[in-house]
Amino acid sequence: MFDPKIIRNDFPLLKRYIHGRPIVYLDSAATSLKPECVLQRMDSYYREYSANIHRGIYHLSEEATTRYEEARERVGNFIHANSSKEVIFVRNATEGINMIATSFGNEYIYEGDGITTLISEHHANFVPWQQLAKRKNARFYVLPVNKKGEFDQTLLSKYITQSTKVFAFAAISNVLGIIHDVSSIVHRVKKISPQCLVIVDAAQAIGHIPVDVHAWGADVVVFSGHKMFGPTGIGVVWARYALLERMSPYQYGGDMIREVRVDHISFADPPQKFEAGTPAIAEAIGLGAAVDYINALGLSSIRLHEQQIIAYAMEQMKNIDGIHLYGPETIESRGAVLAFSIDGVHPHDIAQILSDDNICIRAGHHCAMPLHTHLGISATARISCSVFTTEEDIDQCVASLNKAVSLLR
Repeated sequence: MFDPKIIRNDFPLLKRYIHGRPIVYLDSAATSLKPECVLQRMDSYYREYSANIHRGIYHLSEEATTRYEEARERVGNFIHANSSKEVIFVRNATEGINMIATSFGNEYIYEGDGITTLISEHHANFVPWQQLAKRKNARFYVLPVNKKGEFDQTLLSKYITQSTKVFAFAAISNVLGIIHDVSSIVHRVKKISPQCLVIVDAAQAIGHIPVDVHAWGADVVVFSGHKMFGPTGIGVVWARYALLERMSPYQYGGDMIREVRVDHISFADPPQKFEAGTPAIAEAIGLGAAVDYINALGLSSIRLHEQQIIAYAMEQMKNIDGIHLYGPETIESRGAVLAFSIDGVHPHDIAQILSDDNICIRAGHHCAMPLHTHLGISATARISCSVFTTEEDIDQCVASLNKAVSLLR
């Protein structure tokens, strides 16, 4: 039985008290907490077989290599990749997007080509494309969304043409929480421009809803380990193998080389071609453990709980005087994210008062300044829930929000 009160015991941080009070963690969209099994798996690497990979022929190195590649296999299976060779380990989703923008963009984007994204995108999926367009004198198009995060898919024919080479968007908005119909969007884009590279930022989707890269039909999918109970410093780029073969390396160094001569070089096959130098070995192994943890809980159970808890939060928060909720009204279209503002109260002041009550939320533009400007607001506050979030957590948050209103107005 899925019980968040029992699941809380898996997370050591939630056992901590500050000033004699427990922590209410409502900022999982920024980074998820780490279960004990992930910490133990990483600790085992450092304590029992801490060696470099792909290089030594002694037992410790071979064991470390096996565990590292097993993690890649786990991730590949989790997202339904054809092969683990399509899975590239990077530091995070941001680096993954920059890798594609550099390796693909520098070679295949020319003057006058089109690059399109949504106004609601995280800066990591906005600025690299904006700057690539500037660098290559390409055309940069930005699709508008409404305050629910919806965009008119019929507008795709206006913002995407035969000359569009890149379309990048998030499966779930980190501010508005809307869950986009990825496969439908990809199908429409490909119908207009078959050669267009479609990139999906799955940072807010991974570990919350099923991510099936082939069912989606995308060319590239990126996400960060720390959003899915894994450690920081590890992320994933999945891309079609044919694309990875075409692309030049993002960085150069050790372990991504097949042969080097003074006047000649040949690179290793993917994925090694894109993993220069000593990688984040412990972090990759920890990410593999995070995949195991999610699979043990079950994505369907996780999704059901998050729907129930965010529905409860929306219902309770509607009673706060002057509050404005952003994103979809229907739970089916929303992830475990709820951004809001309160008339006459700055989001940073809200977050500070909640912090005094040991309640952790996010306040600001959430690395989505174009979206906030588009909506005519400077900032929002945001709660984001996880497998351990309880109704009691929401009740404490609402009580603290009411206190903030009474103190700051």
